[in-house]
Amino acid sequence: MTKLQFKTLIHSPINQVFDLSRNIDFHMLSAKQTNEKAIAGRTSGLIQLNETVTWRGKHFGFYIHHQSAISQFNYPYSFTDEMVQGKFIHFKHLHIFKEVTNGTLMTDIVEYDVPYGPIGRIFDYFLLKKHLTRFLKKRNQSLKFYLETNCKVEIKTTT
Repeated sequence: MTKLQFKTLIHSPINQVFDLSRNIDFHMLSAKQTNEKAIAGRTSGLIQLNETVTWRGKHFGFYIHHQSAISQFNYPYSFTDEMVQGKFIHFKHLHIFKEVTNGTLMTDIVEYDVPYGPIGRIFDYFLLKKHLTRFLKKRNQSLKFYLETNCKVEIKTTT
């Protein structure tokens, strides 16, 4: 199993960071480099407990589908999305939010297992882990930029 962990300080109230982190429309905007689209389940707005979303995105030159469900939800402190269908054996992403003096400390913990035995582990070690790290860090920087600069891009924020 591979485990990734990132911490991002965002100078914004916890409820705003939490909501933007689960916003389907913002995810699509922040993941333009992989042409991410929500194609089934919740496809817009704020995803909730027990809802699913199916993503279609281009990674390593191929369009890949990934369906996840929100399996844990504790507003505004944490939520977890877990793969229901996709290319991984197991994929779990825990989002944790903590109020701090100057904003919100956002922690992402991602755990996943890859298929294809030794070949899959080699692919993970040399390519996949770095790809996911860049993808998630870019997304977190997009969240930070949007919230800290009061960016005026219109995003649907209703549930």
